[in-house]
This record gives sequence, structure tokens and C-alpha cells, in this order.
Amino acid sequence: MSALPSLRQLSYLVTLAETLHFTEAAKRSFVTQSTLSGGIIELERVLGGALVERSRQTVRLTPLGEQVVERARLMLADAGDLLKLSRELGEPLTGDLHLGVIPTIAPFVLAKLLHAVRTQYPKLNLRIHEAQSQILVQDLENGDLDMVLLALPYPTENLQVTTLQTEPLLLVCHEDDLLAKKNNQRVSQLPLEELLLLEEGHCLREHALSVCSLGDRANLGDLEATSLPTLIEMVAAQLGFTLMPQMAIDSGFLQGYPMLVCQPLIEPPTRTLALLARKSTTQQVELDALAKLVRQLH
Repeated sequence: MSALPSLRQLSYLVTLAETLHFTEAAKRSFVTQSTLSGGIIELERVLGGALVERSRQTVRLTPLGEQVVERARLMLADAGDLLKLSRELGEPLTGDLHLGVIPTIAPFVLAKLLHAVRTQYPKLNLRIHEAQSQILVQDLENGDLDMVLLALPYPTENLQVTTLQTEPLLLVCHEDDLLAKKNNQRVSQLPLEELLLLEEGHCLREHALSVCSLGDRANLGDLEATSLPTLIEMVAAQLGFTLMPQMAIDSGFLQGYPMLVCQPLIEPPTRTLALLARKSTTQQVELDALAKLVRQLH
């Protein structure tokens, strides 16, 4: 049987692909530059083709290198799951668990979730990573995260999805806005040209665009917020209105803004909280435990 690539060699290549710098890649891999370079050269020999183009100024992957990196990430993620399998069989709910959470959920869930985990599963060390959905899902697929807590709808092909709860989006506007004087409104009746949204990359933005049938026409007012607090400040400044998740309202997110009015909508847009994991995960016990805790928070 011919020689096979080692996981260490594949790890060197993936790290180099992320840094495009041999010295930095070696530093992240905790080896010398010559060790990392030698490992990649040996990997090229085993695979029978050049993976990296080297020059004094630049480092770039060859087409073969790009394909190998893509598959190597999946193999390394699977190998990580194998290591966790022994821990799971020996003593579940122990050790580190890397959980990704999107910014429109994290402020309203994490404090209670972390407290519940420490209380009920003191040997489980929950490590939180906050970022937008696309980044978190990519890190999950690459094995850098164990699970991701985000809001659906969102593409989840090839991932295990555990739905948790569905919540409405509520209308938030200034008390002097004409919208504040009306009740029982539908999304189709709102002045959508005044709708304020988060910047691209936030799934809450996509949920609002979808239900409002705005497509690529947003942001209509050329105003975008980088976060929910910024979005609320824009509404308070009477720049328009927005749609806010129920959990944000329930958390007292609007405290300190007496000029703002929150109203339910008829047939409101909704989002569904979900926990994502790789289908190859060996942490099903942890997944089920976290899902139960999040459901109990509300």
C-alpha cells in the first residue's frame, strides 16, 4: 500500500493556506519553519504534485493545493470528532465545548445559558465564539467549532439541525412616528422605505428582507447598523423603524428608551432558533443537553 498523507502534514497545509506565510504558519503550528516546510514538501511528494507556489515575496496555493486544503479541513474535523468520541464514551458533558453564537442571539441568551451550564454540568467548559452566521457555519464545518446557535431560515445543508423555538419579530418605532398611533398592522402596510436594517451578513437582516419581499432593494434609506444597539439608536433618532426579535424585547433591551414604542404585527415575521452540529458529531449528549437548556431559558 502506498504511503498516505498524515494528519500533521494536512494540518500544516491548512494552516499555511490560512496565513500564506511560512513563518506565521510555523508559529501557529508550534514547529520550526523548516519542520513545516519539510512536512509540506513530503506531502507534495506523497500526493505527486505541487501544492504551493513559493517565491521570496508571496506564497499561494496551486489549484491542486486548493482542492487538497478543502478536503483536508473535512478530514481534520472528522479526526477531531474521533478524539472527542473517547471522551464522550468515557465521561460525557466534560471538557471544552466550542459554541458559536450569532450577535442577535448572544446578548439575550448567553448569561443565562452559561449559568445553567455551570450549575448543571460543572465539568463542561463552554467556550463562546460570537460572529455572523456564515463565519460560524464555516468554522463548524472545518472543525473549529463543535456547535452553532443561530436563527433559521439559513442554509444548513450537510449539517445536523436541532430546532429550539420560534419567535416573532416585533415593530419598534419612535413614539412620534405615525406607526406608533396604529394597531393591528401587517408588514405589507408598513412604509418599507423607512425600514432600518442591520448591515449585510446578519441573518436578522435577511429575515426582514425576505418577509418584506424587498430582495436586493435594501437598504432603501442607505442607512445600515452594525449591531442591534446601533439599530435602536437610529430608531431613537427618528431615522426610521425596525423589526426586533421577541427575545430582545423580553430582555429589557429597550429600557432607557422611553420614546420608543413596540407593537406586535398581524401574521408577524418569525425566526427559529436552532443548534447546528456536524452530522459526524460525537457530542450528541452535549447537543441534547444544550438544546434542553436553551428551550428552558424562555
